[in-house]
Amino acid sequence: MSHWPRRRVVVTGVGLVSPLGIGTEPTWDGLMQGKSGIGPLTRFDATDYPARIAGEVQGFDPLLYVTNSKDIKKSDTFIHYCLAAAQFAMEDSGFEIDDNNRDRVGVIVGSGIGGLPIIETCHQTLLDRGPSRVSPFFIPALIVNMAAGQVSIKYGARGPSSAPATACTTGLHAVGDAFRQIQLGFADAMLTGGTEAVLTPLAFAGFCSMRALSTRNDEPEVSSRPWDNDRDGFVLGEGSGILVLEELEGALKRGANIYAEIIGYGMSSDAYHISAPDPEGGGAARVMKATLEDAGITADSVGYINAHGTSTRLGDLAEVKAIKQVFGDHAETLAVSSTKSSTGHLLGAAGGLESGILALALKHQVLPATINLDNPDPEADLDFVPHTPRETSLEVALTNSFGFGGTNGALIMRRFDG
Repeated sequence: MSHWPRRRVVVTGVGLVSPLGIGTEPTWDGLMQGKSGIGPLTRFDATDYPARIAGEVQGFDPLLYVTNSKDIKKSDTFIHYCLAAAQFAMEDSGFEIDDNNRDRVGVIVGSGIGGLPIIETCHQTLLDRGPSRVSPFFIPALIVNMAAGQVSIKYGARGPSSAPATACTTGLHAVGDAFRQIQLGFADAMLTGGTEAVLTPLAFAGFCSMRALSTRNDEPEVSSRPWDNDRDGFVLGEGSGILVLEELEGALKRGANIYAEIIGYGMSSDAYHISAPDPEGGGAARVMKATLEDAGITADSVGYINAHGTSTRLGDLAEVKAIKQVFGDHAETLAVSSTKSSTGHLLGAAGGLESGILALALKHQVLPATINLDNPDPEADLDFVPHTPRETSLEVALTNSFGFGGTNGALIMRRFDG
């Protein structure tokens, strides 16, 4: 890609919907207070399930973000969360889409699974009442690209639009792909991120059958514990993270508030297993190296990593091994934390949420903590920012996302000093 002129890309808006709160400020405040968004599962009766805890978005009213009540029935919850996060991001950025720029503004938003709740509901309707009673909005309510489609329609953004579906790397891939669209001149601004809402009986049954979820049902707030020796699996979460990205000159011209500059993006594959990571962290190491190369910086330039850190035995240690491979001696002084300890794992929305958190960390010069790290795994011996956030002097930070099928993504941001 060296023959392409590369434009600079900045984050000017952050919109978050998470188990810590509806909105960017309550989510960030929850992280700064070391809170957990994990609690007992209330979406259905989980009595017969091994795992009965989740990171639920509490008190969400879709009417505040969807045009009208009729439209709510035409779209599943993952779309509602996305519309809310996009609204927060647009309000935060102050960016306006009009007839002069709408052809140069795009939307890339992905989801790992899409509308599983409405699939389950409509399948039951089919069984109970027959095919004629299945909603005509069933398909457009569930397909993964409809979150991006609904955002594009709401704001009249007619530029590049797509929807990656790369499991738990989805949100990060979306942000990285949107970054490329602006960097290489195909767009001037993008709304981008991930969204997910699959706290359903079928999803829980599937993940429980894999023995992937924490069963610390009596202590939900301490169930997500990356790198802790007593961790027993990840905790399902839901929500959305959407960013507004802009080409630097345009952002400066309109006097935008700039959170951070995106300087590198990389992708790789483990090519190893459908669900387990390469235990030696090979794919994770390759994606971080590729992202450093794309950013044109050395490994010792990075001061903080917002890690994938899901709280699984294999995944946590594979990422630690990868960090040590890439950063060498610098890994001993590098700060690493997992905000999934507070939010749970938002699957396809995780990379969008955590990209937003990375931008906020650079803006506010504070590192979010890894909560619940009471008894560190002896094989995990990095600086995981345990228990409480840390004020810092941070210039460059990286975030990782890894997904089933061995798909990996990493993104590097730099503090913007004007």
